Amino acid sequence: MTIAYWCVFAAILLPLLFTALAKFTGNYGPRANLAPREFLDGLDGFRKRANWAQLNTHESIPAFMAAVIIAHQMQGDQSMIDALAVSYIILRIVYGFLYMANKGLPRTIVWTAALLCTLAQFFTF
Repeated sequence: MTIAYWCVFAAILLPLLFTALAKFTGNYGPRANLAPREFLDGLDGFRKRANWAQLNTHESIPAFMAAVIIAHQMQGDQSMIDALAVSYIILRIVYGFLYMANKGLPRTIVWTAALLCTLAQFFTF
């Protein structure tokens, strides 16, 4: 399996990081899972923003997965495919932490860079 495919696997797990930070960094315990959507809607501060980062990460995954798969099918430059995929994962982690820190402009810049990593997969031939 290529590094880029492992990054697809990591991308699928990435929202769990932000979910864990939203749900388990306070004194909430198991009750956070009784009505999770209601619970998450009631959060505030960095925990609410961690949930938003989770949701946005879920939204970005399908395009990333498709781009990696298509780049492989087009038999693009594997080192470039891998580098772009790793960059996407790193940028999405940074994005999440900037989201939680409420840093709007840097977050937008990092979001854009991660999107460009996804789009660049189509030009790795």
